[in-house]
Amino acid sequence: MTQAKETLIETRSIDMIPDQERHGTPFNQFTLWFGANMQITSVVDGALAVVFGADALWAFIGLLVGNILGGAVMALHSAQGPRLGLPQMISSRAQFGVLGAILPLVLAVLMYLGFAATGTVLSGQAINGILGVETPAVGIIIFGALTALLALLGYKYIHALGRVATITGMIGFTYLSIMAFIKFPVASFIGIKPFAMSTFLLAISLSAGWQLTFGPYVADYSRYLPRSTSQTATFWNTFLGSVIGTQWAMSLGVIISAASLAGYGGSFLKNQVGYLGELGGIGVIAVLIYLVIVIGKLTVNTLNAYGSFMSMLTITTAFNGKKSVTTTQRSFFILGMIILSVCIAIFASKDFLNLFKNFVLTLLMVFTPWSAINLIDFYWISREKIDIPALYDPQGRYGKWNTPALVSYFIGVLVQIPFMAQSMYTGPITKMLGGADISWIIALLVTAGVYYPWAQSRNVAPKEMIYPGNYIGK
Repeated sequence: MTQAKETLIETRSIDMIPDQERHGTPFNQFTLWFGANMQITSVVDGALAVVFGADALWAFIGLLVGNILGGAVMALHSAQGPRLGLPQMISSRAQFGVLGAILPLVLAVLMYLGFAATGTVLSGQAINGILGVETPAVGIIIFGALTALLALLGYKYIHALGRVATITGMIGFTYLSIMAFIKFPVASFIGIKPFAMSTFLLAISLSAGWQLTFGPYVADYSRYLPRSTSQTATFWNTFLGSVIGTQWAMSLGVIISAASLAGYGGSFLKNQVGYLGELGGIGVIAVLIYLVIVIGKLTVNTLNAYGSFMSMLTITTAFNGKKSVTTTQRSFFILGMIILSVCIAIFASKDFLNLFKNFVLTLLMVFTPWSAINLIDFYWISREKIDIPALYDPQGRYGKWNTPALVSYFIGVLVQIPFMAQSMYTGPITKMLGGADISWIIALLVTAGVYYPWAQSRNVAPKEMIYPGNYIGK
């Protein structure tokens, strides 16, 4: 068997990874997703549950429930990677059609762009804290350059960064957690407010939305695993890494937001990065905390840049039929996304917390139906059997447009409107429920109920996996 030539920059893109180039173990998924979630934006997301009215105790519980539910869905997407050897969104063509898949892809690009921009704001503050400068654009531009470099290098280096982020995150967040219990009367924050269903469900939605928004790219980082890799092992390593890392960071967010609202340590709402730095200490300690923040954010921001490259490439190749691009084209896609996210970060950083809350909940609205369709089709309709060459051919078995998936998707989005609970719009049923947001639960149930019988009756999946003609397996 001939091994692929080792190069500094990854050469694969949306094409299938041959068996002779597969490598890694399921534990790599644990370190990647633990490191990517043990970061400051997770802290902010957890803090929102308290900021918007939940008692600290019920915020902890609600966030855990949401992380478990959303993490299970996200990890089921990850388990597809070793089986298919494909990026996540290219496989959506099997459900939506080669051109129909463009719809969720466009939304995925917007998601990556939004998370990259909001994360860059916080990371820029941390870099400025390390360098001792006050101009926001300095830290933002430096962070953008680091993100671009790692995204250009690709898969292997992204996983290496995940391992670094896991180590630094565990050390940094252990220290911050200890300091939080030393400096704040944490027990006094528990049970201050009575249980309220609306804020409890908001906490669940915040963490479930956080997990579900990884769905459109999670298999991008498991697709190099050997095809013989256990799906169960892939699932559990992804699930545990993502849920443990996220819940830890979000729980810290609950504690420090409750402390901030109680008057301890200044305002977390106005200066999230500075607050964590002061919680850790002053001088060198604060600088090290800022470094932990930068490494954690760099990990997830690189995922966003890499995922946007995959999604934009999948959109363009739907029209030209190509399966890969040159290094120059790859660089163009990645740098374009980074430059745009940096510009947004520089010019649109006001009212960050409220905007971020609505951003996460909106993404939950549009990606929950997509997850339902993708998972139902892969595990229960096609039963893990895909015609891979047809994913690149609009005239193939999956066609240009797939009516059952597209109609089910739109129904899944529209049915959520009466159940929405956002500052822009609150649905009538939500008002009857006292403000409780259950739109994502409704979307899962309705989308599954519409799509499954319809897709089952029009099943076009092959009886066995069909690989490319030039594919060399084991």
